[in-house]
Amino acid sequence: MAKKIVYNIKLKNIPGGGATPAPPIGPALGSKGVKAHEFCKQFNDQTAQNRGELYRVEIRVYEDKTFDFDIKPPSNVALIKKALGLKKGSAQSNRDKVAKITKAQLEEIAKIKIGDTNAYDLEKTMNMLAGTARSMGVVVTE
Repeated sequence: MAKKIVYNIKLKNIPGGGATPAPPIGPALGSKGVKAHEFCKQFNDQTAQNRGELYRVEIRVYEDKTFDFDIKPPSNVALIKKALGLKKGSAQSNRDKVAKITKAQLEEIAKIKIGDTNAYDLEKTMNMLAGTARSMGVVVTE
């Protein structure tokens, strides 16, 4: 018989290989009766190869206080910033352009994100990423 899920916890911007029981992880899990250090150990083991990469995590907590989790790829914005070496996007994206991104770079990011979006194929995922890039003040080029 399947265990009953009591809580679904979503965390974002958790550093790969560097999760600690400090906020936001500790309070989010501790308040639900889950040992944060156990989660951190498992998460760090699974993400050690991408140390420093920021991940999103969905944690399911069961009635017996056990848990499992899914590691999601970084956000669209984080992947675009990483690909272009940006610290942040433009505050006024319609006026101030901060960088250029090529279709090839969008395709590489789309291959990472395709299973995590509601787009049906690679081209639609690239279109979604292009919209995100434009809203950050990044010009999409051929």
